[in-house]
Amino acid sequence: MNAAVVPQLTLRAVLLSMVLAMILAAANAYLGLFAGLTIATAIPAAVVSMAILRALGGGSILENNIVQTGASAGSSIAAGVIFTIPALVILGFWHDFKYSWVLAIAGLGGLLGVLFSVPLRRSMIVDEPLAFPEGKAAAEVLKAGENPGQGVKILAFAGALGAVVKLAAASGLRVIPDSAIGASFFGRYFAFMGTNLSPALLGVGYIVGLNVGIVVVAGSVLSWNIAIPIYHAFFLNSDPVLAAKLVGADTADIGYAIWNAKIRYLGVGAMLIGGVWTLFSLRKSLASGIKSGLAAARAGTGTVVAETERDLPMKWMLIALVIFVIPLAMLYQAIVNDWLVSIPMTLIMIVAGFLFVSVSAYLAGLVGSSNNPVSGITIATILFASLVLILLLGRHSAIGPVAAIMIGAVVCCAASVGGDNLQDLKAGYLVGATPWKQQLMLAIGAFSCALVMAPVLNLLAAAYGIGAPTPEHPNSLAAPQANLMASVAKGMFGGELPWTMIEIGAVVGALTIALDEWLKARGSTFRVPVLGAAIGIYLPLELMVPIFLGGLLSHLVERKHQLKPHDETERDRIHRPGTLFSAGLITGEALMGIIMAIPIVVSGRADVLALPQSVQFGRVVGLIVVAVVAWLLYRAATQPTAATAAR
Repeated sequence: MNAAVVPQLTLRAVLLSMVLAMILAAANAYLGLFAGLTIATAIPAAVVSMAILRALGGGSILENNIVQTGASAGSSIAAGVIFTIPALVILGFWHDFKYSWVLAIAGLGGLLGVLFSVPLRRSMIVDEPLAFPEGKAAAEVLKAGENPGQGVKILAFAGALGAVVKLAAASGLRVIPDSAIGASFFGRYFAFMGTNLSPALLGVGYIVGLNVGIVVVAGSVLSWNIAIPIYHAFFLNSDPVLAAKLVGADTADIGYAIWNAKIRYLGVGAMLIGGVWTLFSLRKSLASGIKSGLAAARAGTGTVVAETERDLPMKWMLIALVIFVIPLAMLYQAIVNDWLVSIPMTLIMIVAGFLFVSVSAYLAGLVGSSNNPVSGITIATILFASLVLILLLGRHSAIGPVAAIMIGAVVCCAASVGGDNLQDLKAGYLVGATPWKQQLMLAIGAFSCALVMAPVLNLLAAAYGIGAPTPEHPNSLAAPQANLMASVAKGMFGGELPWTMIEIGAVVGALTIALDEWLKARGSTFRVPVLGAAIGIYLPLELMVPIFLGGLLSHLVERKHQLKPHDETERDRIHRPGTLFSAGLITGEALMGIIMAIPIVVSGRADVLALPQSVQFGRVVGLIVVAVVAWLLYRAATQPTAATAAR
């Protein structure tokens, strides 16, 4: 295939990619604030692209590749934003999300991610190729695109199903509750069990698999079935302020109050040690990636190369880097009003951005974008930036935490986009695309996503609340990573934090790392990623249970197809219908959540959509509904017709 003559960067491909990118960014923003996880969007975007472009008369494999490249920015920009920027609201620096600031942080951070990742393409994809699992899977979907109709039907049906269940839940029509939980006391010991009734979380679990599902639910069991009962039985009386708040409270509310005030900080400690360990364990790969990337950049100047090897010109990249850095320096200056501080902040952002884009790209090549611990990278950035800012601003600076979050936000967006860029370039490499066209398309997609992030965040915050529950928003979106970033930044600058819990959590994280290293040495296929366990510790058990159940469904599908161990190509093939169904559930539920927020915000009433109590049912009906969704997911993933169409 001659990439020079096959249409790639067409107007219709660019427009379709931008629309898909913005829709998927909004969906991932909701999912990430709700459950602390985002999903890769390249494969659903590729399937939709193939169907739409075919209906318009045409659509080459390279044109479809351009669409999925730009659309995949929806997950990376959403992750970069929701992991960090809500921390500015949680810290009280903002009362809402400022459009121009969010656009500047997300847009410039995303564009820097593209620029920083370009020199790494040759070393990580061509010279010493890494796996890049989502990139390979996207390439296979593009190659098998002769019959995208079945995939679109799966996506559409699952999307409608996820939307209907979300509309019926407690934040909408209230036909079924959002969760089914039970809590009780056995003497002075607290017991809790329950599950959220979200099809999206079931889909997340299917995509991440049983291994991750076991790890995250085990982390939550540690918090809710071990740590909270121990604290309630033996330590609550030593905390009279918290004990007084719990007098007369419902049993379940007691558990949530202890978790919110104390136990979730175990997850903070585990995430901190996990982020540091991630960087330490990758020190050699990081140095190698940076060295080979710079060598490739020097070797590429002035050389005539084939169309399939042409990256964005290094000269123009350096010019763009300077152009983008200047407004970031001015943005930092607007925060601290001191050039002696804003210039070092900018330098930290440049150095940390390039280093961590390299880390993110390497991790995306090893374990995939969905398992890329960008939050750990961001924690390390905030810690380092805080140490420098303490020297410049003082230990108790009021603006210090905000400045550290701002640096972390730009780096987080850059690292997310950088890893995603290499994933897309891998797919392009396998189908014969032109790299510079993909790089340009990803930049366009990233900036398109940045345009919609502030309105989406403001809508979600007004309708559901973000962060800790309040009387106005008792079931607020947890925003776990943003809460973590706010806690770390605040703690570094003299804020009050339950340091004992954080220290215990760090010990738990260290023990988790030791267990994972032992499993690695034994050659075990089951692993215990510390950041996955930390997310489980930090979030409510009810959110982790459906993720575990989705992972269990994924395992049952593999057994049904008699999958052989380590056969990754076959695994991608058999999971494609289930992955599309899961992506549909996630996107449909998330988009319905955003649509429902509009009448809630306009009316100012959380129950504006609620039906009369005579048609509101309890948790048993909710469990039956989710069981039906799970059965439909399993059926879609194991149907012979679906598997054949996905080949």
